[in-house]
Amino acid sequence: MASCCTAKFRFSISYCRAARSPRPFPGSLIHSFPLFHSPFARPMKPTNLRSVSASTEVSAGAASSTPTFSWDDVVRVSQPEFNPNDSSNLRGFFDKIKACNRGAELQSEFLPFVVEDQIVGYIHKGFAENLRSFEDVFILSKDNCDGGKVMLHQSLKSADDRTRAVGEVIKCLAENELIPGIRNELFPVTSSYGAPVFFSLERAAAPYFGIKAYGVHMNGYVEKDKQKFLWLGKRSLVKSTFPGMLDHLVAGGLPHGIACGENLIKECEEEAGIPRTLSSRAISVGAVSYSDIDGHRFKRDVLFTYDLKLPESFVPNNQDGEVESFKLIPVKHVANIIKRTDFFKTNCNIVIIDFLFRHGYITPECFGYLDLLQSLKSGDCS
Repeated sequence: MASCCTAKFRFSISYCRAARSPRPFPGSLIHSFPLFHSPFARPMKPTNLRSVSASTEVSAGAASSTPTFSWDDVVRVSQPEFNPNDSSNLRGFFDKIKACNRGAELQSEFLPFVVEDQIVGYIHKGFAENLRSFEDVFILSKDNCDGGKVMLHQSLKSADDRTRAVGEVIKCLAENELIPGIRNELFPVTSSYGAPVFFSLERAAAPYFGIKAYGVHMNGYVEKDKQKFLWLGKRSLVKSTFPGMLDHLVAGGLPHGIACGENLIKECEEEAGIPRTLSSRAISVGAVSYSDIDGHRFKRDVLFTYDLKLPESFVPNNQDGEVESFKLIPVKHVANIIKRTDFFKTNCNIVIIDFLFRHGYITPECFGYLDLLQSLKSGDCS
């Protein structure tokens, strides 16, 4: 505890311990809150499928639980005969998009996080109470007109000073179990992609400060016998988030100070053993976005998407211990897995649905085509 409680911050150890029971501000509206672009005008009922066995059921929101499904379960559920009547039904896809865009009705519980007159994030009023005693770092203002906001202390002028000061606060909050899963990886804090970076923030803290977070996700596919296949990964059981769940061949957050393309090449080597000679051929194909509120966490993510056509002879080989195993599965069967199960890490569903659109597996003949297409950018894609 002493490591984070320096004289630079006026707060007490007793407060930091008591901060686990946050006291929210009085209710207020946030006039400048970003809109949620949602196609879900009506409540959606669960898809009426034959249920997967209990040993293979996974909750999409239970990132910390350990699923028990195997590759055999994945293959079984993916087969067309498992449910022959859902070939053109998009409802399972809509359900997956909705799972990444929860909590729109809770917007008013968040305060804008403002740096240099720019809104860079949104902080839950309850969580903001944890910042009140760090008065040399954060200022919580209350305005009768806009409901208040959170700002950095005016003495923190440079990006380095802000990164250091906020980092000390994050360290203390983590020691008090208010921000779990510290990654020791910094994300840029900015108002939009390519805009000036005001400071850098620990990755695990990003959703608690509601900053825009960016990532790269790559679909690695193979063509053989006039059919397309996707390489899927099964996440390691020791991962702190979504252990044991299905994932892309390659995906990762975008840290501060590295370009998307170079970050993708790095992730290709670490996660799948793809050499630069292959990974440099990956094609940038766009981006998807989502906005998800879960308690004090507000994820405002944009994922840059890539496709890489791999040779039939290529077999992925994980290098960093974060992937348990890989399997090559027909794209049509991958679509069935998404529609019928919660086996995938939630945001992977969005990226693969985008792949299905671009490669002609979802066509305008499917009812809800345009609504689903629009929903791939449900968040603020900037």
